[in-house]
Amino acid sequence: MPFAKLGLSTPLVQAITELGYKTPTPIQEQAIPAILSGNDLIATAQTGTGKTAAFVLPLLERFSNAGTLRGKRIRALILVPTRELAVQVEANVAQYAKHTHLTSMAMYGGVDTEAQKSA
Repeated sequence: MPFAKLGLSTPLVQAITELGYKTPTPIQEQAIPAILSGNDLIATAQTGTGKTAAFVLPLLERFSNAGTLRGKRIRALILVPTRELAVQVEANVAQYAKHTHLTSMAMYGGVDTEAQKSA
């Protein structure tokens, strides 16, 4: 089943196709439609199975269709246990959203906070 059949819009499908994604993994095939339907989800899968795309792609889809908010507003907060994982997840979000108007940032401690505050 292609990603487009999961209910993802052309900009998101274009971005993931450019990243080399061909077909959804089992976690993506199950999670994306559930999240797009507005359902809560708890899921586990091994490292490297595409969990980040499984929860980020439907969030981006919903945010893309929701209109714009005034100013810089937080729409989603993704908590991860390490700075390295925060940077990795944010890089994925930015890649998936590159053909949309949506932006993202990673915020973590141990660095000067001014750049993070302005973002």
